[in-house]
Amino acid sequence: MSGLRVVPTWRHGQERLYVCLTDGRNIAWYDREAARVNLLSDERREDVLEALGPFLTGPVTVGPPPVPTPAELARLTLHPDDDLAPNRPGEALLIALDRDPGPARRLRTDPRQHALTAERTVGEALDRLDGAGWHTLHSIPLPGGSRIHHLAIGPAGLFSVHTLYARKQRIRVADPMVTVARREPRPLLRRVRADADRASYALTAEVHPVLALAGAADVSVTAHLREVRVLQDTDLGQLARQGGVLKPADVEALHAMARDRNTWTRV
Repeated sequence: MSGLRVVPTWRHGQERLYVCLTDGRNIAWYDREAARVNLLSDERREDVLEALGPFLTGPVTVGPPPVPTPAELARLTLHPDDDLAPNRPGEALLIALDRDPGPARRLRTDPRQHALTAERTVGEALDRLDGAGWHTLHSIPLPGGSRIHHLAIGPAGLFSVHTLYARKQRIRVADPMVTVARREPRPLLRRVRADADRASYALTAEVHPVLALAGAADVSVTAHLREVRVLQDTDLGQLARQGGVLKPADVEALHAMARDRNTWTRV
């Protein structure tokens, strides 16, 4: 008997099986998703493989842990208070509604609730791209009290996504004006472009502006739009079907930079 114990744990949503000595110290771990056994010391290689034998699901690579990439090192050194990755879609609105829920009875729904519904809808659609090599950050604070609703980073590039609540409404777009139903037109595309420009400056990379419409009944665009894409929340998967521009290492590096709150303090 080797005297080694196998202890399953979960880290960042992924299962790892740690191999421990009798005193509790780890000497190896098995990353099932990567099909790799990481050894902290090669002295007990055979004992480790024997202990993990019942858990191995196929061929594995065995060796010392891989050297962290610059992106991984940046993430490891980032203070939790400065990490924007845990932000939920509509994070700023959730905080505002918690601090000031408004009157208990109102004749009309609080506009912040509609905006929150839209950001959640669009945010969830973008989060579903994760399996295709994408990262999405939500509710990125900018100086002056503004914020980027969503920033999607993936093989097709970087996209600053501004969300508009449009449930069962007709949307008309005449650059730069956007009209919701019979309301007064607003030059919303200027804001969408400005957010993308600020993100480009912060990340020193090209960021494409996107206006995402949550639940629109009909969308009409009267003329060719300069740079901006207008997509319904159900069409955001189109971003993942575009040709590759960024390598996986570039995606990780840009995500590591973008998730740091300090990246956005001077834009």
